[in-house]
Amino acid sequence: MTRVFCGIDWAEGHHDIALVDQDGDQLAKLRISDDYPGLCALLELLARHGDSPDSPVPVAIETPRGLLVAALRATGRKVYAINPLAAARYRDRGSVSRAKSDAADARILANILRTDIKAHRPLPADSELGQAVAVLARAHQDAIWDKGQLVNRLRSHLREYFPAALLAFHGTGKLGLDSAHARAVLTAAPTPVAAAKLTRTQLRALLNRAGRLRRSVDELVERLRELFRSEQMRQLPLVEQAMGQQTAALLQQLAAACTSGDDLATATETAFLSHPDAQIITSLPGLSVVSGARVLAEIGDDPTRFADAKAVKAYAGAAPVTRASGRSHIVVARTVKNRRLAAVGYMWAFAALRSSEPRTHYDRRRDGGERHTPALRNPFNKLLGCLYHCLQNRTLYDAEKAFPAPLALAA
Repeated sequence: MTRVFCGIDWAEGHHDIALVDQDGDQLAKLRISDDYPGLCALLELLARHGDSPDSPVPVAIETPRGLLVAALRATGRKVYAINPLAAARYRDRGSVSRAKSDAADARILANILRTDIKAHRPLPADSELGQAVAVLARAHQDAIWDKGQLVNRLRSHLREYFPAALLAFHGTGKLGLDSAHARAVLTAAPTPVAAAKLTRTQLRALLNRAGRLRRSVDELVERLRELFRSEQMRQLPLVEQAMGQQTAALLQQLAAACTSGDDLATATETAFLSHPDAQIITSLPGLSVVSGARVLAEIGDDPTRFADAKAVKAYAGAAPVTRASGRSHIVVARTVKNRRLAAVGYMWAFAALRSSEPRTHYDRRRDGGERHTPALRNPFNKLLGCLYHCLQNRTLYDAEKAFPAPLALAA
């Protein structure tokens, strides 16, 4: 039976479809709308050209997400997300005129599958729960990043007219600007004039309403009063008042970001703990519930997604890249990677240093002359391999197997 390959050039309002056979001849082309009738038209076109549940037509498209991709994956067919740069390079194989059209791009995507299907991997068949964990974990990570940007904006703004607030709520060992206590005080007194007028009773009430403190409230009240009433450079009165109003607006945005981050953290933890891989993932040193959910979100729960542990390490950017040509031979850090997984991997490896085996491994790399970042990347690489092994074999982490003691050389 003649094999058929489908390419989809997607856009916001419509999608161009092209079907080619195993010889590269175009069988059909169609433009569909980005809605349910458009999906039905696509499935009907595929059915007319031999598509069936037992032998679904593979589909190539330049994005791994969206309603169209989700609907196609729900039918059980293999969907290949082709990098747009790869499609652009392939376009140059057939034409040097640099001509381009949506219909031609759809045909190019179909031909990529026809000629190089073994060089591409279909989107993983993650479970519904696994996909839900991915949505929540990524949303929580985005909320944390957004909150960090808002804190930086607020910090930069306060430096322009209210340096005492930075001394009070910024720095190591102090309450951060994103803390409920800092937001409560600055909301009540967003300008130096208003802050200097706060009494001990008012400060104590604001701090108590914001939540419990690890330190003495009276001690913090006295410290804040001293800072707020100290001499400092000032803006003009009207300018200072206007900047205080901007601070109030930034604090509202920051409060919303903090609330959404907390809500997403709770939802992420609940979904992750109900996943069958949660116990295995959190058995590894350095992985908490939240960081474990982020790892699961990026590697998925499809056991066939990665060919081996090396593929996982390359995907995470933990494995180095070798560039050899002639007499030149260099090994460099991998830059093309899943940046979300690389970000959580750095925190994972750093937190794992609290365990003796990863710490010993890290210290050995440092003693060998490596700097902190590459020395930390190596335990991340090793722990990823351990995680892949544990998930494939459905077993918990074993430190003795993961970090075996070096063999003593015979005399």
